[in-house]
Amino acid sequence: MFRDMTLRKPVLVCVVALVAAGLLAGRADAQTPVRRGRLVVTVADQSGAVIPQAAVTVTASEGATESAAVRPLSTNGVGVAVFDDLIEGRYTIHAEFEGFDPVDDRDVRVRGAETRRRLTLRIKKLDQEVTVSRDRQSSALDPAGSAFSTVLTREQIAALPDDPEEMAEVLKAMSPPGSVIRVDGFTGGRLPPKSQIRSIRLPRLDMFAAQNHGGMSGVMFIDIMTMPGNGPLRGSMDMTFLDDALNARNPFAPDKPQEQLRQYGLGLSGTIAPNKTSFSLNGGGTSQYTSPILLAVLPDGQTVNDTVRQPRDGYNVSARLDHAVTKDHAVRLSFDRDSSTSRYLGVGGFNLLARGYDTTSSTNMLRMSENGPIGRRFFSESRFQLRTTSNGSQSAVELPTIRVQDAFTSGGAQQRGGQSATEFELASDLDYVRGAHSWRTGMLFEGGRYRSDDTTNYLGTYTFASLARYEAGSPMSYSRRIGDPNITYSTMRGAVYLQDDYRITRSMLLSGGVRYGVQTQVSDAWNLSPRLSAAWSPFKDGRMTIRGSYGYFYDWLSGDLYKQTLLVDGYRQRETNIFNPSYPDPGVDGVTSPSNQYLWSDALTLPNANRLSLGVDKPVSKNGRLSASYTRGWGIGMLRGRNLNIPVAGARPDPAFANQVELVSDAASRSQAVSMFYNLVRMDKKRMFLMFNYTWSKSDTNTTGAFAIPAQGDRLQSEWGPGGGDVRHRAGASFNISPVNNLSVSLNLRAQSGMPFNITTGRDDNADGVFNDRPAGVSRNSARGAATFDLGGRMSWGFGFGTPKQAGGPGGGQVVISSGGGGGLASGFGGAAANKRYRLDFYISSQNLLNRTNFTGYSFVMTSPFFGQPIAASQPRKFQAGARFTF
Repeated sequence: MFRDMTLRKPVLVCVVALVAAGLLAGRADAQTPVRRGRLVVTVADQSGAVIPQAAVTVTASEGATESAAVRPLSTNGVGVAVFDDLIEGRYTIHAEFEGFDPVDDRDVRVRGAETRRRLTLRIKKLDQEVTVSRDRQSSALDPAGSAFSTVLTREQIAALPDDPEEMAEVLKAMSPPGSVIRVDGFTGGRLPPKSQIRSIRLPRLDMFAAQNHGGMSGVMFIDIMTMPGNGPLRGSMDMTFLDDALNARNPFAPDKPQEQLRQYGLGLSGTIAPNKTSFSLNGGGTSQYTSPILLAVLPDGQTVNDTVRQPRDGYNVSARLDHAVTKDHAVRLSFDRDSSTSRYLGVGGFNLLARGYDTTSSTNMLRMSENGPIGRRFFSESRFQLRTTSNGSQSAVELPTIRVQDAFTSGGAQQRGGQSATEFELASDLDYVRGAHSWRTGMLFEGGRYRSDDTTNYLGTYTFASLARYEAGSPMSYSRRIGDPNITYSTMRGAVYLQDDYRITRSMLLSGGVRYGVQTQVSDAWNLSPRLSAAWSPFKDGRMTIRGSYGYFYDWLSGDLYKQTLLVDGYRQRETNIFNPSYPDPGVDGVTSPSNQYLWSDALTLPNANRLSLGVDKPVSKNGRLSASYTRGWGIGMLRGRNLNIPVAGARPDPAFANQVELVSDAASRSQAVSMFYNLVRMDKKRMFLMFNYTWSKSDTNTTGAFAIPAQGDRLQSEWGPGGGDVRHRAGASFNISPVNNLSVSLNLRAQSGMPFNITTGRDDNADGVFNDRPAGVSRNSARGAATFDLGGRMSWGFGFGTPKQAGGPGGGQVVISSGGGGGLASGFGGAAANKRYRLDFYISSQNLLNRTNFTGYSFVMTSPFFGQPIAASQPRKFQAGARFTF
């Protein structure tokens, strides 16, 4: 028995030890935390340029990571997506962007503190369709996605007009009314050459994010992103030529007006340090002349119908440097200069030859920006712009002005002096993503200092109601501005905002934010602007997005308004007014009022408006997409002029002044609009693209602008009428196709119904010195012009030759600095010659192909011999040709 016990004891000890070890091991396993890591994904194209806003999805590819549910992300401004707190193990990374082939990186092992991967997307072949295959329901809620805007393809950008001013007009016609062009996040300034454009994003639904100032018309931006000089050395040379021999005759001209354009451009870009620094240089010049049409009636009844040549010469240069401070952080520095000289401006219409004057202008613009992640969850983006402008003018002759209402205007232009300005803009945004919340906060600070000595009407102006009154030597008024025109002033504006995009569920996104702004010279400090938006994608396939928004917007006051109150204060400069003066010596007879006076109200507030928007976006076919929206707005605190010294029984209450016009903010406006947009992309059908948009709108207001005084005393109610831009119907379309290889044909359509016009008597019956009196019972802007229709086109043909250079440098390409969106390279600047080292393109473009007469001006002054008739028309058919060489 003892022997059995001695044998069993070691066995029992072993069993107890094994059980204890198992329990301890289990307890230790239970206490061992799951190891986690960080995955950093960079997405670039085949040239090495990173792609912002690319969709990146991370999914588990082994059992250890199957429990990880990873939310899809979009790459930031430097093409980087950061996935935090991933369970260590193997994953598959999927990246895609519209216009590129998607790519997968399988069995990527995440371990340790950080794992980095770089994925390269290649431009999609032409026979493939553009699709997006990530979580469609979540993608449909992306404010930068296809449900809220349209990114033009490289081919669509190539089909745009080559002249920057014409391109801007076409882009605005393709977008909702009131859209503002923004280049690399900056507003203002000249559009870049088409060869420098990387992407263009057109808005379709109102965007009410608090980060956007917006103004009275809401937030509608046409975002243009430019390209850095990444990859091997690239360059371009282009020229454009136009001559009146290719033009049609304007219906108001007796002969075909003389016109010529010679335009050239040069560009060069490339890598300075691989993966670090790149550059781009661009320059160009313009030499042109146009011939405005004179259409006037002289006292003897003779009609003057002639043209005069107006020359204009200008040049522009720009330089840009992109530098990657780190792998994820980038900075950009650019400089632009524009300079131009124009001669014989002011001539045309009723203005005779002596009314000409010359101008010179120059603009220098320095821009700096940076963006990149800060730590694991923050992303910053900042920009700074410094702009200096200078302009001056000089009259061709120095004579008093004689104006007969809508008949003729003779004498000198009375333009002298100029002004200069130094303006700045500083903005910074900070993003923070945590769970279902995407927070963004930021600030904007801008302002300028202005100096001017420009002056007008320093020799005086006689105004006659009709030709009969002129022949009788009986003017209605004589006005003259005298005094010191030198003035210097400053203005500053600032704003801060906070925004949160909260993804309530996979199918719903709620965005809320508030913006606060202040401006010098305005005592009102309570400019809070709340914004609220909700987006809903009801179907799992993401084939419909519904968005509703509300926003309260305020607008800045122009510095020129403040300048006018400082300048024409009745002391520094005086506006002498003589009613029923003698002629040609105004001081013999008549009643003289000393001066007009313009006042800045202490109770002035910033104009503001409430805006509501409801929109729906839905693919209507495999390749087509349709969106529709309804907006409604109420403007309050609108600017207008209040005359504090209205004549009573022919006498002014304050005999020391004529009109005392105070700038006040008590006018109002109301508007509503319905917009539709259709987009069709068929890469498999000879690269066919079709875009169509239509807008019905209606706007009414009781003011015609700052310092504008009502026609009938101070009764605002009688001033209600259509706004100056109240065009009821607008339509635009763009069509592009490549019927054969290397040939591209495009058409651009712009059409709109008639503009409103104001009917006036041509007299100053209330003796306030303002000729805006209307007939009894006639409301403001009660007349309308005819509809306009313009069909433009462009045809280009090109071919490539030579062995291509290898793109990029060791380890990849360069960093693109971008505030959102854009992929692919613009045609004609490296991208179009991707398979050849050199490329030569020839193109011809046109305006008003059908040579339709589009009237743009009318006379609605009842004493005019042209009353009720059109007096001006837009450009008739014209062609311009050009060529571009790229390498």
